[in-house]
Amino acid sequence: MVLTPQERMEAAEEAVRQLKDSLAGVGVLFPSLDVERVSAAGSYGLPLVDLGRCNLDTALRLAAVLHERAGGDA
Repeated sequence: MVLTPQERMEAAEEAVRQLKDSLAGVGVLFPSLDVERVSAAGSYGLPLVDLGRCNLDTALRLAAVLHERAGGDA
């Protein structure tokens, strides 16, 4: 099944919404998290999610959450 550009954009926006909600649930905010619009407009491959840039505090929070989730002790 081939998705239309509109369907691709909607799917990518939903994925971003879910990711934002999940990150917010563990106290992590990526201010520039968004759909990479050019990749979503085409008809080839999957749209890209641009995680964007984050400050040091956000990077450390994300690392801590991932580390905890992985069950790490180091």
